Amino acid sequence: MKVEIKSSDRIGMSQEILAVFAEKSWNVKAIEVQRHLTFVYIDSETLDISEIAESLCHIVGVKGCKKIDLMPSELRENHLHTLLARVPDPIIDLDGNGKILALNRAASELFSPNNETIVGKLITQLADISLKNLYKPSEHSLSIKVFDDDFIADISPVMVNKKIKGAVLTLRSINKLGRQLSVIQSAVEQGIDNILGDSEIIKLVISQTLRFADLDLPVLIAGETGTGKELIARALHQSSKRKSSPFLSINCASLPEQLLESELFGYESGAFTGASKAGKPGLFELASGGTVFLDEIAEMSIYLQAKLLRFLQDYRFRRVGGTKEIIADIKIVSASHQNFSQLIEQKKFREDLYYRLNVLRLELPSLAKRIEDIPILVTHFVNNAATHVNQIVPKVTDGAMSALKSYHWPGNIRQLENTIFRLVALNNNLEITATDVSAILYDQEGSETVKKLHKEEFKDWASAQAAFEKQLLRELYPLYPTTRKLAQRLNVSHNKIAMKLRTYNIV
Repeated sequence: MKVEIKSSDRIGMSQEILAVFAEKSWNVKAIEVQRHLTFVYIDSETLDISEIAESLCHIVGVKGCKKIDLMPSELRENHLHTLLARVPDPIIDLDGNGKILALNRAASELFSPNNETIVGKLITQLADISLKNLYKPSEHSLSIKVFDDDFIADISPVMVNKKIKGAVLTLRSINKLGRQLSVIQSAVEQGIDNILGDSEIIKLVISQTLRFADLDLPVLIAGETGTGKELIARALHQSSKRKSSPFLSINCASLPEQLLESELFGYESGAFTGASKAGKPGLFELASGGTVFLDEIAEMSIYLQAKLLRFLQDYRFRRVGGTKEIIADIKIVSASHQNFSQLIEQKKFREDLYYRLNVLRLELPSLAKRIEDIPILVTHFVNNAATHVNQIVPKVTDGAMSALKSYHWPGNIRQLENTIFRLVALNNNLEITATDVSAILYDQEGSETVKKLHKEEFKDWASAQAAFEKQLLRELYPLYPTTRKLAQRLNVSHNKIAMKLRTYNIV
């Protein structure tokens, strides 16, 4: 029987209670004391609560007692087990010798699917892990195998008087780690609804994206810089049956060859100098069941192109320095703004890899080819920018919109977004005018026109001067759409500007 005894808080109270029980020859198995409360576990099934209350009534300060189902420590343990059982990750408590002291339900299901008792067994009997790497004075992580499945073990040491007396392991599956990394890469899901525009050309891109999302085949996205290739890749993923699995992306131009190889394929312990002792899973492993986006794929070295081609044949690979073959159930989406025909001709890109990647192809139009979408994009970017800089959404005048639509946008949507952000951030009048747009765009142009002309070859001075005048007027006229404004900007007569505009068929 388990009893809760309520009493006043005074010295010797618990001793007097136990003395009564000893006098009655009641076998006390456990006792716990809190302020004003004494909990006693008496080894008896026939004892009545009224008999216990009557035996304690003469003790000064005892206010009453009642029967309880669990001792406080048992209640806390039950709550702890319930809490740990709800944690989906396997958790194992080890002593200083690697022996299992306790584990939660997820760990029990992982290590003992047949419900065999594993408490008391050594962790080395159940997982491929070294005790030498297990016990360290600080929190750390290891890559371990459990029945040929790979996990990342987060290890927290149990310290007593600055000495390691055990460790708590939390195991995370590679796939779950991939989903977490996917969330870190993009906290906001970007689906097909994030592709803005009403033009026929963008509607075609959207319909193709939806069709390709249902097909488990490689997709190559081609388009100029800033046209939204990663947005399309994410929309492909979010519209597919893989949307609940990771979407991981990497820019192939941003990493040197060896680092890119380890990022894609992972590496085993000691694979190279500076490698983590625990090894590391790569993107293909982390994204299992999901999608990997290889941006700027044309920048990949010939060596990695060959390795990627081998992987695409059967989706099997080995970690760097490893011997075990791993199967990756992933969809490959790649992108580049470069001309593959030229790269193949120059032997800078493998033709056989190109055909492997180019099974399905999406061509993204430049912003100049979808001018009718600019008002929709401008409205969206203005609202976003106003939210970011915490100010009222400014109005875009008709003149400003005309100036934006007349510009050639070499940087495409990315340049438009950055331009709108600057316009909103610098605006103090709650209105964006054509003058504001002209100031920003002309500042962006700088000496870009001259730089472009330097790349051309001309027959003589006159043809070079004519080409310069034509390009300069073509780019400035949308920003200063009258001969007087343009003449004022270039500090010449408006008659000269009118004559030049007619000469070059700009108006």
